[in-house]
Amino acid sequence: MMRRILAIIGAAALLAGCAAPVVTTPSTPITPADIPAGAVASAAAPAAIPATLRFTGKTLDGASFDAGKMAGKPTILWFWAPWCATCASEAQSITDLADEYQGRLSILGIAGLGTNKAMHQFVSDLNVGNVPHLDDQAGAIWKKFKITQQSTYVFLDRTGQVVKTGYLDDLQLTAEVKSLVA
Repeated sequence: MMRRILAIIGAAALLAGCAAPVVTTPSTPITPADIPAGAVASAAAPAAIPATLRFTGKTLDGASFDAGKMAGKPTILWFWAPWCATCASEAQSITDLADEYQGRLSILGIAGLGTNKAMHQFVSDLNVGNVPHLDDQAGAIWKKFKITQQSTYVFLDRTGQVVKTGYLDDLQLTAEVKSLVA
């Protein structure tokens, strides 16, 4: 009788344009003791989030961004300002590196020292929208990494360790990325 009632409710929900609720049974959580000795974590398992990537921010469009999702890959944090001529000259290199190393390297632009409108204009004018950019007008992320001027790169290895911080010209940037991704 109960199955028939559930079937009728499910059919009515489908006819109304929505799916019937999924009925689940309670389960016991898996603990480390339940995993057989020698078992290897799946390749799809998330990497541990290092302290360097434990921050969040807002994209230029206001969406939430969790840097922890970049864990497990070499990462470049690019600190820039929308009025900075040096930053503008680096935009093409950032775009090229993002395309060349897609899936093997994370790049995150962290904009500060300007308005959101100017940040949007910078990304649009310089065609660097293929990487995510955070609006850090308050400077919280800049402070976390002790950034005192634009343009500054922070290179993180796969484990999240800072391996280099500072300004790099295009040739130095390319060489550093090759070393980081190797």
